[in-house]
Amino acid sequence: MPQDGYLGGKLLLSMPGMGDPRFDRSVVYICTHNKEGAMGLVINRELDNLTFEQLLDQLDIDCTPPIPEIPVHAGGPVETGRGFVLHSADFVQDSTLIVSETIALTATVDILKALAVDQGPKSHLLALGYAGWGAGQLDKELQGNGWISTSGDDEVIFHTDIYDKWPRAMARMGIDVSMLSASSGRA
Repeated sequence: MPQDGYLGGKLLLSMPGMGDPRFDRSVVYICTHNKEGAMGLVINRELDNLTFEQLLDQLDIDCTPPIPEIPVHAGGPVETGRGFVLHSADFVQDSTLIVSETIALTATVDILKALAVDQGPKSHLLALGYAGWGAGQLDKELQGNGWISTSGDDEVIFHTDIYDKWPRAMARMGIDVSMLSASSGRA
């Protein structure tokens, strides 16, 4: 169960019929959740128009090739120019937010420099933008069956193909996605 009813460190899985096409079949890792609201990163949407090398160039980060091929994810519709690295907790800076025993979040240029020279965290997911909810907004969406939550799973977050994250996380909960429907009936 989430501590104090909050979902920090959990995965949110969008349900069919949630009503917001930006989150269709989305998996969101919740980084913070409290009475003021929530913030998370969509972990199963990659940007197809921006590479890690292009991002480093845009930020004037000078790196010696070869630059690792790191996918850049669309973390959500809020502040899409702002970058975040969700990563294993083996890499911590002063500005790192420790989310769980195994997962942390850093939003500095220094972590990008470390990733560029293969000295960053063991596991990582780079995202631009984030998903954000105001006070009580996420709670209402959960009550309206827009989302279901499950435990954060390092394997799903960092080591599963983006197209498999949503069905795999659903299957971990015992849900057969072929049985889900966007509509409900009445008896």
